[in-house]
Amino acid sequence: MVCVGSVLRTGLADRPAVLALGALVVLGELLRRPAADVRETAPLGAAGALAYALLGEVAGHPAQHGVAQTVAVVLAATLAGSVPHIARGRCGTADHLARRVLTVGFAAVCFQPLAQQGVVHAWAGPAHALLLLALCALTALCDAVLAAASVHVRTDWPLAPLLREELRGMVGVTSAVCATGAVMALAVAVVGLWALPVFSVPLLLTQLSHRRYAAVRATYRQTIASLARATEIAGCTPPGHAHRVAALGTAVGRDLGLTGRGLAVLEYAALMHDIGQLSLVDPVPGGATAGLPPAEQRRIALLGGAVVRQTGVDAEVAVVVERQADPCPEQPLAARIVRAVNAYDEKSRDAGPGGGLAALEHLRLATGGDYAPEVVESLARVLARGCLSSPPVG
Repeated sequence: MVCVGSVLRTGLADRPAVLALGALVVLGELLRRPAADVRETAPLGAAGALAYALLGEVAGHPAQHGVAQTVAVVLAATLAGSVPHIARGRCGTADHLARRVLTVGFAAVCFQPLAQQGVVHAWAGPAHALLLLALCALTALCDAVLAAASVHVRTDWPLAPLLREELRGMVGVTSAVCATGAVMALAVAVVGLWALPVFSVPLLLTQLSHRRYAAVRATYRQTIASLARATEIAGCTPPGHAHRVAALGTAVGRDLGLTGRGLAVLEYAALMHDIGQLSLVDPVPGGATAGLPPAEQRRIALLGGAVVRQTGVDAEVAVVVERQADPCPEQPLAARIVRAVNAYDEKSRDAGPGGGLAALEHLRLATGGDYAPEVVESLARVLARGCLSSPPVG
């Protein structure tokens, strides 16, 4: 609000640049498609905002906008482009807006004073480009810290794994955004605002390709979820059991620091952990495998791993399914989580209002041999937070 008030008092400088880069940010926001597995959902808008923050000249003439105008213009353009998303009730717009304004403000605070004092003009050639790349890297790091901190405060998941996941995500679309923002600023400084459409096309194509990749991943997950329902359709397990185990297991994995590929493997294995029951001649009553003898549990787990391998799913998922019934010290972390969460769901679903506490107490008493103590305590923390919403049954 301070930046907006300052601009209202002094007026807009370099209005052609405001209109061109503001329109670019608005277009990028209109093309934004929120997705859970995409770090930067509006790369064109992010690149345009970053280019405006790092803009020192326009066609050889010094730019007149400062930090306050940069923040105000990006705020207004992002809000204008977010109107359709807000009208549709899409969540995450407030966090997205806050991160965009804070990161652009950080870049502008680092660059604009240097540009207005003539320091940047003196650093011509490679030095100017290296300065922009360094500021882009710092801005991306600032954005990663903000994103991780936001999720940590909202969910109480460990901050360090969240930050590592954000930093790994910077290798993809974020790198393209930073490079495009820096190149836009350099090109506008030399040839003017006509450079913006030229350098927007590659990023638009990158966004389209990334969206198709996300669609392929979504289809892959839907296929696995459909395979997981086979045990419910066959009457081997109760409706919704696999999805409950997957949702709760993923939350426990997050709490224990799993991210990225490890978390995806855990989710897929949790969805398909009971698929070995399709190979049984006599079904297990209620699909409750946690109460079976260890040898029978291992046999069903091995049958499930063989089925998973035949479906073409990642071999790591099959390993987790096969080893969910192994002795606890020999299991990988994902298998320990699947085993404990499966037992919790089986023991709590038919035990009435206090079934959850009774099931958790049973797991604690059995931690000496059957269930990993750190997994059980993580499960207790996740349940205590109450931030998990159960998926629809079936």
